[in-house]
Parts: sequence; C-alpha cells; structure tokens
Amino acid sequence: MQEIRFHGRGGQGTVLASISLAKAYFDAGYEVQTFPLFGVERRGAPVEAYLRIDDRKILLRCNVYEPDHIVVMDNKLLASIDVTRGLKPGGWILINTPQQPDDMTPFDGFNVAWVDATGIALQHRLGTRTSPIINTAMLGAFARTHGEPAMEHIEQAILKEVPIKQQENVMAARDAFDQLQRVDQG
Repeated sequence: MQEIRFHGRGGQGTVLASISLAKAYFDAGYEVQTFPLFGVERRGAPVEAYLRIDDRKILLRCNVYEPDHIVVMDNKLLASIDVTRGLKPGGWILINTPQQPDDMTPFDGFNVAWVDATGIALQHRLGTRTSPIINTAMLGAFARTHGEPAMEHIEQAILKEVPIKQQENVMAARDAFDQLQRVDQG
C-alpha cells in the first residue's frame, strides 16, 4: 500500500486534488481511499488530505501517519509546518514552487520535486491572480514524479471532476508534467 499526504490551504483545491488523483488511480485498476482533515474551515487555513492506493482492498481506517509521499500545494507552508513528519525515508516531496528550495537540509533523506503550479495556473487563467487554482497542475506533476497513474487517467479524472475550464485544466496538468524539476537524494 502507498500512502500520500497532501498539504495545502483552503481554496487551493487540495481536497479535490486528492479525490481526482484517487479517481485516476481507480481508473488505472487500483483500490483507493481518500479523505480530508480540516482544522478551521476557512479560505487560506491549512488543510490536509490523504490518499491510500493498493492493488487489494483497503481495510485500514485511520489518518495517514507515515506517508510514502507528500504533496505540498503552497510552498509557504514549509516555513510553518513540518511537512516531512512521518515521511518514510526515500519518499518523494512534491512542492508547488517556482524554483528549488534554498535550503534543502530539511529534505535530507528524501527525494524532492517541484513545479511552478501557480505560474501554470495563472497562464491558463485557472482561478484568479490572487487565488490561482493549482490542483490540476499538481496532478500532472505527481504523475511525472511517480510514473503513475498514466496521464490519460489524470486527464479522464480532470474531465470527470472539474466542472469548468476542463481543457484549460487538462493543459495545466500536461504543462506541469513537462516542467517538473527534481532532485533524487533519498
């Protein structure tokens, strides 16, 4: 079983990203389980969402305490939250940021990937200038980082889950897939 923890802020599409990724994996033949964890339910508040993926039925019913991988939707969270808590050695951390983090020390023993999902969302006019919706771009970056699910499954999940600007969201996912940067250091 693989477990993934998403860190984001309310209004960024963090929960929808975990649901869409779950549907993409399900379409690819996996069993999935996804659920959010909210603190204060307001726009901009920190949000966590979890995803489990397995080739067998998932019977576990608890939060994800030791994830295999982390997705960070807002790089500003790196300064206020220990996103690596419980992350298994060699796990991937995918970060929405325009450039490699200046200080890679907190990520020793992990693999780090990043993509400018905010810039991609703005380019495709997803959300507003002050509140870009980055979730579909992060899905494309995730698919590239992990080699699965296939982009065709990501695109189908976007078309099923995203009610507006579907083609723009698909293009954002493709752009993020192509623009991903990574450092393997785990």
